[in-house]
Amino acid sequence: MPELPEVEHIVRGLDACLPGRAVCGLVVGWERTLATHTVRELEQVIRGLAFGRVTRRGKYLLLELPPYWLIVHLRMTGRLLFTPAPEPAWEQHPHVHLIVQLDGGARLYYHDMRKFGRFYLVRDPAEIVGGLGAEPLDPALTPERLGRILRSRRRQLKPLLLDQSALAGLGNIYADETLWAAGLHPLTRSDVLTDAEVARLHVGLGKVLRAAVAHGGTTLRDYRGPHDETGQHQHALAVYQRTGEPCPRCAAPIRRIVVGQRSTHYCPICQPMPVTPEETTHEPASPPC
Repeated sequence: MPELPEVEHIVRGLDACLPGRAVCGLVVGWERTLATHTVRELEQVIRGLAFGRVTRRGKYLLLELPPYWLIVHLRMTGRLLFTPAPEPAWEQHPHVHLIVQLDGGARLYYHDMRKFGRFYLVRDPAEIVGGLGAEPLDPALTPERLGRILRSRRRQLKPLLLDQSALAGLGNIYADETLWAAGLHPLTRSDVLTDAEVARLHVGLGKVLRAAVAHGGTTLRDYRGPHDETGQHQHALAVYQRTGEPCPRCAAPIRRIVVGQRSTHYCPICQPMPVTPEETTHEPASPPC
């Protein structure tokens, strides 16, 4: 699933080419891609409207289409591709389930092999993203605020980092990478973190996510940017899916465990088991968003 860095890369790419483009038509091959309207309703509403800015909230793309917002969640395998002219290979592609036809012949293609992604048209983005937690790269997320978020919950760190109502945008890749950067075990309880540990987590969070954004995201299988380009951050991963390989910091073999029903990778030396025993044995799975 595209996480914050991948979605941010898509946002930046689309924001450079989509604003000002008017909608001329809509082709939908999989109607369940639309979460709030029928195909006919959506086309009638957005035809003739011009896109404004493109932003992000957590893993959601927010495409301004005044007086509305077109909100996209890519889920597992969704891709948004922009082309300045119709691309024959995409026009009839079996995994392209939605095409926004734009003025000048430009196209916005939605490709989704698993068909889990959804499009929402709303007047207020809060209808869809209002329940999301703090943005990890927001300057307003100070170490003090992060500490309050973490200590207000009695959770294992790994599942809490995946909880979109606490922090918006993290998924399995960057939760593992952030915990490694901070030197914290995935089973550490959030409510017993020291100020120093919270500070390390805050620094690690920013460092990991900014590096991934700069690399265009992580492409392990399906993810592509808005011009069908692959990300490059997979070459910089420290622990994620590196079971048995040497830790970049201490050379100890990376281990894999399951935490909150999610595959989890960590270094047993750099991320020692917490002194305080973890009492929560049945962590709920993170929400799919």
